[in-house]
Amino acid sequence: MEQKISSSIAKIGAWVALNRAWTRISGAVEAQLKRAGHPPLAWYDVLWELEKAEACCLRPIELEARLLIRQHNLSRLLTRMATAGLVKKLSCPEDGRSLRIELTPAGRRTRKAMWEIYRPALDAALEGLAPAEARQLAEQLDRLGR
Repeated sequence: MEQKISSSIAKIGAWVALNRAWTRISGAVEAQLKRAGHPPLAWYDVLWELEKAEACCLRPIELEARLLIRQHNLSRLLTRMATAGLVKKLSCPEDGRSLRIELTPAGRRTRKAMWEIYRPALDAALEGLAPAEARQLAEQLDRLGR
């Protein structure tokens, strides 16, 4: 019984540390992006997923699966991004009830400009990790995310 409690405490500690790290790092990145006049970090994530996709286009349900954003929040976010001219909402030929979200040239430029702030902010936030430690952490987190 004591071993189960010890294991549970260790896992809770890992969960708390993971959330603290995420809050600190994402907050630092958000602050840097805001200072540079860029949109929030969630916008970057959407733009990056679209840029990586075939034909720079995905359906909202595909974006939702790749991101950590709930459907109703994603819908509002995509509307704001379309209003800003970073994405286009197009009809989906495969499913008339669905949309396709397409990256615009302005969206691609915005993503690249955001990366110029995001990358050094991440480097600074993670500078305490040696490359091997960063790879090990990424592998462990990927394993948990599967």
